[in-house]
Amino acid sequence: MRLVCEDRRVHVADWGRGFDPARPTVIFLHGAGMDHSVWAFQARALAFAGHNALAPDLPGHGRSEPHPDFGPTIDERARWLARLADALGLAAYAVVGHSMGGLLGLALAARDPRVRRLALVSTAARMPVHPALLEAARHDLPRAAAMIVDWAFAPARRLGAQAVPGSFAPMWAMRLLLASAPGVLAADLEACDRWRASAEAAARVGAATVALAGSEDRMTPVRACEELAAMLPEGGFERLPGCGHMPMVEAPRALLAALRGFLERR
Repeated sequence: MRLVCEDRRVHVADWGRGFDPARPTVIFLHGAGMDHSVWAFQARALAFAGHNALAPDLPGHGRSEPHPDFGPTIDERARWLARLADALGLAAYAVVGHSMGGLLGLALAARDPRVRRLALVSTAARMPVHPALLEAARHDLPRAAAMIVDWAFAPARRLGAQAVPGSFAPMWAMRLLLASAPGVLAADLEACDRWRASAEAAARVGAATVALAGSEDRMTPVRACEELAAMLPEGGFERLPGCGHMPMVEAPRALLAALRGFLERR
């Protein structure tokens, strides 16, 4: 569906189910240089299991227009997300965020008490970005995309073993990154690189939380994800075996099971 948030069009995938205020709502946030499609498997399944599973293209990503208030910092972007929740008329909702989307979810939950559950996928308290990748993202997008894909997937996935027969997740990720608008990936990575406030944000989170990490993630290693989980007042942790930084496509069923168990827990 399309909606207007502060005079800008925002594309929000609802998987053909529309929005029903009587259903529990989950907002899925994608990572740097990506769009809503990274959540297709998990969000669609939850949409058909009785949730409003809403996956926005963040401003300037996918089919959403850029927005001046979706600024260069994680905190500014979280403020925009709170206004998106206002535009949707949400009284309470859960957030599932991947990588940069996890930092956005953390900052959002710290400021918006309507967030009742928070799942952080492949997210660490600090997410510094190598200077070579930042430079490539600013000036050589194909090189930056190749660097990300090389690091994002577990070795078996890069060599051809795929969770979905007939697919090749690294090539899908490469095409998605290359389709991003000029400057978007660089701005996303810079926002992650500058973030220093996880401990302060975690102390203000009142939502139930879980951190999920791929056992072979080289971008946000398991130990770093565990450290973030330990900062959260109600922080659980779950390791996803055999996958790297992209469990949505590397271990789609395992991630879905973990998310359903967390979101539907009484």
